[in-house]
Amino acid sequence: MCRHLGYLGPDQSVGDLLVQGENSLLNQSFAPRDMRGGGTINADGFGVGWWGADGFSRYRSDQPLWSDPALQETLPSIHSGAVVAAARSATVGMPVQRTACAPFSDDEWAFSHNGVVTRWPESLGELAADLPSTDLLQLEAPTDSAALWLLLRRLLGEYDPEKALATLVTAVIAAAPQSRLNLLLGNGQELWATTWYHSLSAFVDDERAIVSSEPYDDDPNWQAIPDRHLVVARPGHLIVTPLEIGAS
Repeated sequence: MCRHLGYLGPDQSVGDLLVQGENSLLNQSFAPRDMRGGGTINADGFGVGWWGADGFSRYRSDQPLWSDPALQETLPSIHSGAVVAAARSATVGMPVQRTACAPFSDDEWAFSHNGVVTRWPESLGELAADLPSTDLLQLEAPTDSAALWLLLRRLLGEYDPEKALATLVTAVIAAAPQSRLNLLLGNGQELWATTWYHSLSAFVDDERAIVSSEPYDDDPNWQAIPDRHLVVARPGHLIVTPLEIGAS
């Protein structure tokens, strides 16, 4: 069911961010603490995206986070103050390939999905029918997460991020009620996330805003996010509100 992490704050090594803390994203890839019955490890690839002076960049791999040499040879030398990263646990029947790994991106937004859409792909057929055929032909991977990104990207052209995420969750839950929809979205300046039957925590102070599937260390300032809530975070700013599914 994957693990993900969003970071905003002072520039730091992207590689260090993935291994930081007693329960780092690296540790969560092979020994997660709170999967809630959604698997045992997250070994089906990983991805990390970061914003810098030249815009958005991304690295994705179909290798487990612990075995990819980029973790030690490349990513430590990259520094950024805005990062979205994820370790993947592929749902049975979905492919293990680089393009199936989050973050998905259009160079402005970075998106990750921690969960599963039940009865995929039939359950999203009606929603996907509203997408332009050219978008469907460019689907990065035949997975529920890649399809959610296409749906969300269209909504971001109509609504602000909070409304777009809430609208997407409402539509998917109506089509596939037992889905797990922890979504994470970033644009290099702010983070947005949802909880829908999966774990999420946030750490926000005047310098940093971190949203993570699990706290990566034992700092008492981590805040557990309740189920079925929407998170908006940036340094010095954290808003957590209930997801009003079905509300206009």
